[in-house]
Amino acid sequence: MIAYLIRRILYAIPILIGVNLLTFSLFFVVNTADDMARMQLGMKRVTPEAIEKWKQQHGYDKPLLFNASAEGAKKISDTIFFQKSARMFVFDFGSSNDGRNVAREIQTRMMPSLAIALPTFLIGLLIYITFALLMTLFRATALDMLGVSLCVLLMSISGLFYIIGGQFVASKLWHWVPISGYAGGIDSIKFVLLPVLIGVMGSVGASSRWYRTIFLEEIGKDYVRTARAKGLSELRVLFRHVLKNAMIPILTGVVVVIPLLFMGSLLTESFFGIPGLGSYTIDAINAQDFGVVRAMVFLGSMLYITGLVLTDISYTIVDPRVRLQ
Repeated sequence: MIAYLIRRILYAIPILIGVNLLTFSLFFVVNTADDMARMQLGMKRVTPEAIEKWKQQHGYDKPLLFNASAEGAKKISDTIFFQKSARMFVFDFGSSNDGRNVAREIQTRMMPSLAIALPTFLIGLLIYITFALLMTLFRATALDMLGVSLCVLLMSISGLFYIIGGQFVASKLWHWVPISGYAGGIDSIKFVLLPVLIGVMGSVGASSRWYRTIFLEEIGKDYVRTARAKGLSELRVLFRHVLKNAMIPILTGVVVVIPLLFMGSLLTESFFGIPGLGSYTIDAINAQDFGVVRAMVFLGSMLYITGLVLTDISYTIVDPRVRLQ
């Protein structure tokens, strides 16, 4: 397993470099360093001297990818891409355009994102699997058709409808919870309750249908017929055999998502005013803050690769026949 992990880490390095290069290219195709300077200076008529001074202060006065005027290795190292991207591999994310330390901002905003994402993930997973098992238990009946129809209906509704509708009903009409904002400690519960509920409702249709498909595929296999022939009840067959053998496809979707919980939800945090990583990313894109954007893309890529590795390792736990080579 150690050799496998080392090999996957080595594979991740060129992937992360490629992601950084792609992000860098896309960002500077849309914007130039002069555009970033004008937006940050906040004036309609900015002098060329002020733009050059801002670029020098923030390290954008160098060539983008290749410095033809430099010698030797400095042709690559004395560029914006190298100086802005290389240090991220040691988790030095630098500073944003307003001078704030990006790593410190990520640490501060991670907890509000987790306060929403983690309960949404755990509660949602329990509801989705339970609902899917019930539809599988009553398969080919009116209850199953009603459940599938409900899933399709919920899938057809936009996530924005849940957010806006939930804010209007639960906050504006009934005054159960605040419409937006966030507070630390125990007071955070009233602020995250509605976003968590909306997050679960927004995914119940697609997730339950997907789990139902997995369980229906398993329930037609020979080991299920053998279990029934031994006299086991349908509930025992579902929970002891079908659920256990369906864990590999379930883990494929579940374990990969776990590291990405740290990244927060872009729409939910923005609409509810949660100071998490999702709203942080949206604000950085609107402000054309390349320092924050590249840091968030790098962090998301690294967490996704970590999730893939954790998925492979989890296979060996639920199925002894799987070996990491």
